[in-house]
Amino acid sequence: MSKSSRTDAPILITMGEPAGIGPEVAVAAYKALGGHAGGHRLRLIGDPDVFIACGMSDRAALVATKARAARAAGQPDKRNAAAVIEAIEAGVGLALRGEAAAVVTAPINKAVLMEGGFRYPGHTEFLQALTKAPRAVMMLASDKLRVVPLTIHLPLADVPHALTTAAVVETGEIIVAALRRDFGIAKPRLAVAGLNPHAGEDGMLGKEDGGIIAPAVATLRTRGHDVRGPLSADTLFHDEARARYDAALCMYHDQALIPIKTLSFWDGVNVTLGLQIVRTSPDHGTAFDIAGTGRADARSMIAAIRMAAQMADARAR
Repeated sequence: MSKSSRTDAPILITMGEPAGIGPEVAVAAYKALGGHAGGHRLRLIGDPDVFIACGMSDRAALVATKARAARAAGQPDKRNAAAVIEAIEAGVGLALRGEAAAVVTAPINKAVLMEGGFRYPGHTEFLQALTKAPRAVMMLASDKLRVVPLTIHLPLADVPHALTTAAVVETGEIIVAALRRDFGIAKPRLAVAGLNPHAGEDGMLGKEDGGIIAPAVATLRTRGHDVRGPLSADTLFHDEARARYDAALCMYHDQALIPIKTLSFWDGVNVTLGLQIVRTSPDHGTAFDIAGTGRADARSMIAAIRMAAQMADARAR
């Protein structure tokens, strides 16, 4: 159990990219939830002026970074990078010390941060480095479906070459452990999707399913896990199929994200598995095109905060 599982500790919501919708939905979610999620107080961490510019009036709920930022909606500025990065670092540090129950991160813009000296591909890799976790795994979750893409931002042509039996086994172990620890599922059921149509059709439509994925499923089963696969992805996500598993391990980005965004476009949550701390995030980006227009939808941020509270409480039990 991590120190961050204290039931009375607050949940921290990072500022994210100041020019995007992140601070807007953070403030909107704070107001919609009345400053609490379950038994946890909510705190917004970043430059207070950015949150205030987005309508935050409860200054006592603001945790200030030393670096300052300027909000110009829809106009990102690399000079804000230090404040964005510091908000994440500070939030993670507080969670590691047991002073926060979870960290909910508002969206960042990687290109802008890299211009300011950021050297990580994204949030997940940065969080892995900050927590010194051996491996971090991205899950997209809602009350209808939980999915994990084994490979993420790869060209589709490169996916078969990136698949290994060891990667499927390692990722499967992380998912099963998280389902127990973070979601309170005593006997997790994991479905593993095949790569090719009809999971390879006994080798007629590709060798990866039988040669790479099936041995991984067999290994996971010998370790006592309830795992099935490789399963044909085209019949894996209808109502009756989803009732037979608690999470699905998919082989590539769209195989995982198309079903969850179809089922839960507005309330899907990005969850990082494998960390010592609880971290969630809304499943959307900075949306510069609508920042400052009042059109940003806070439902995914609200769902991320609620899920973070539930996960923190599950760890504390």
